[in-house]
Amino acid sequence: MVQPRIGQKVIVDVPSTTANIGPGFDCLGAALDLNNRFIIQRIEGDGERFELIMEGSEGSHLRGGPDNLFYRAAQRVWKVAGIEPVGLQARVKLAVPPARGLGSSATAIVAGLVGANALMGSPLAKEKLLELAIDIEGHPDNVVPSLLGGLCMTAKAASERWRVVRCEWEDKIKAVVAIPSIRLSTSEARRVMPKAIPIGDAVINLGALTLLLQGLRTGNGDLIADGMTDRLHEPYRWRLIKGGVQVREAALTAGALGCAISGAGPSILALCHQDQGSEVSQAMIKAWAGFDIESRAPLLSLQKAGSQWHPQADE
Repeated sequence: MVQPRIGQKVIVDVPSTTANIGPGFDCLGAALDLNNRFIIQRIEGDGERFELIMEGSEGSHLRGGPDNLFYRAAQRVWKVAGIEPVGLQARVKLAVPPARGLGSSATAIVAGLVGANALMGSPLAKEKLLELAIDIEGHPDNVVPSLLGGLCMTAKAASERWRVVRCEWEDKIKAVVAIPSIRLSTSEARRVMPKAIPIGDAVINLGALTLLLQGLRTGNGDLIADGMTDRLHEPYRWRLIKGGVQVREAALTAGALGCAISGAGPSILALCHQDQGSEVSQAMIKAWAGFDIESRAPLLSLQKAGSQWHPQADE
């Protein structure tokens, strides 16, 4: 473990994530090959100095300072490692837009943890970083695949330990993610959910989750179609997404195997075979255009590597 020197830099690439994935509320998430890049540099100053430079208009409302989510994550690493906080600058090349249900906040948390750890010579194991990430975020479905990559099921065991299971995802199954220009905060999306749900809805979700995981493992489209259903959060959240139901129906009509709210929304995830990707993407964009909402809908693959970092030479 070493105190980072002034001017020292690392680059951290963190994938976007799609969480919940139909019936997997707060426990199932997947990393997608759409990355945020953080160029992190030690600068003069103590634990009150954090400078944030955003490249692109999507993150222009985000600010630096000691309360920034990225910097708070970095401070957690320093606290565990037992060293004094230092001043940092982060230049962010933003590909994952905030407040769209694609794990933007998770990328900030993971980049802060990984970057601060890397600047010190990586004294903390990935398992510890994972524990810190879940503690900061409050739920595991975004931060776990953001750090580890792949399709991850995360649950707290009877021992109170977080247990992560890396699930299989057949390569021929792709994700179209329709990303609208509108935003929806996670806190707003959580407020509309009931405090209790009928036991029948819970049973339906348990069965659907089993079908979905088996469908993703084997590439069986019928199992994916039957498994991409939810009774825990989607019935209450679709009404928050203008045109969302119509976008879902357009995706299914165009050949998507299943469609769900990505995370808390408003982005919408459609699973499909690669040869249907272009048609599904165009249908979703057209449906949102009918509500005067601009969107883009990239065809994405599962990102299996997770967060990666490497040093950058001093300029």
